[in-house]
This record gives sequence, C-alpha cells and structure tokens, in this order.
Amino acid sequence: MITPGKTANELAEDRTDLAVQRTVMAADRSLMAWVRTGLSMISFGFTVYKLLQAAQANGAMLPPGGSPRTIGLFLTGLGTLALVAGTIEYLQTMRDMNQHYARRVIRPALVMALLLAAMGSFMFVSIFARLA
Repeated sequence: MITPGKTANELAEDRTDLAVQRTVMAADRSLMAWVRTGLSMISFGFTVYKLLQAAQANGAMLPPGGSPRTIGLFLTGLGTLALVAGTIEYLQTMRDMNQHYARRVIRPALVMALLLAAMGSFMFVSIFARLA
C-alpha cells in the first residue's frame, strides 16, 4: 500500500519506529510476567510461613527439615530472585535498544519490578530474622 506524500525513506522510518515500539512493549510484557511469577512465589512463601508457623504453635507436628521458616525463606527468596532476574533481562534489552534508538528506560513495569523486589527482600529478611 503506497501512502501519498511520503517517500520510501519516510515509510521505512515509520515502520522501524513501530517495530521498536512493539519490541519495547514485548519487553514490558515479559517483565510483567516475571513480576507476576515473583510476586506469586513471594506471597505464597510468606503465607505458607505464617500458616505453618501458626500450626506449629498450636502443636501440629511438621515433618523434619520442613520448618515453616525454611519453606518461607525458600519461596520468598526464589520469588525475589525471579524479580531480580526479570529486571536484569529487561534492563539488558532496553540497553540494547538504546544503542540504536533512544528510548526511555524508566517505565512503569520497571518501577513496579524494583518496588516488589525491595518488598521481597524485606519479606526474606523478616522471615530470616523471625520478625514477621
């Protein structure tokens, strides 16, 4: 389809801009998937920790080696690592994009990922220190 009034170079530039936008949106969606996964693991780990801690306090016998603290630490740590890994992958993608096309790196998905990684770190430390 030929657009009247635009040169071939202008059309190519328009298409390239749209391709860059699609790539950035794909990177955002990938980061949001990492956020969902990490947040699910963090919240599940903290919930399991609190439920098993309450059960243990009420006299329930837990299998050896499966203390609430160990399970909570594992899941919150894994969720936090997932958030950090997704954030690193996102930043590398955006850095690669910025080598060819100047784009804004600070985007809402990145801000949320960083905030939730900080929250996950806090949960991990609170379980480790038995403050929660």
